[in-house]
Amino acid sequence: MNKFPLTIVGAEKLRAELQRLKGVERPAVIQAIAEARAQGDLSENAEYDAAKEKQGFIEGRIAELEGKLSNAQIIDPTTLDADGRIVFGATVELEDAESGDTVTYQIVGDDEADIKQGKISVSSPIARALIGKYAGDSVEVKAPGGARHYEVLDVEYI
Repeated sequence: MNKFPLTIVGAEKLRAELQRLKGVERPAVIQAIAEARAQGDLSENAEYDAAKEKQGFIEGRIAELEGKLSNAQIIDPTTLDADGRIVFGATVELEDAESGDTVTYQIVGDDEADIKQGKISVSSPIARALIGKYAGDSVEVKAPGGARHYEVLDVEYI
């Protein structure tokens, strides 16, 4: 399986979710299954069926998180020495050429992308267009809504 990039913060969030699932959710669902079993006939026991279904979801998510963390290439943006070039983990300030609005994005892994927090996926059209560019460069982003033009104002590794 291929390695995929993940920031330190993203890796910590995945580890925290994995710890919560293993330490809190899994024992709770096991307890719920035990209680439902104690009620007798399992063929018509809705609580048992619901608990078993939830257990399946929890076990699936645990396996998914363990797989992602084992295949993650964890990158610390503060240790990057990219000479001002936009790379994974960089925080970029852009100016929209048409409106003049400025936006700031950090390029992160697919699992940690959250546009409301200014984190865009490395596989998004805008991130793919930005990778390798420098402050002062103009960038054309081919987005689903049409081409957008941006000027790179600043590149930081924070």
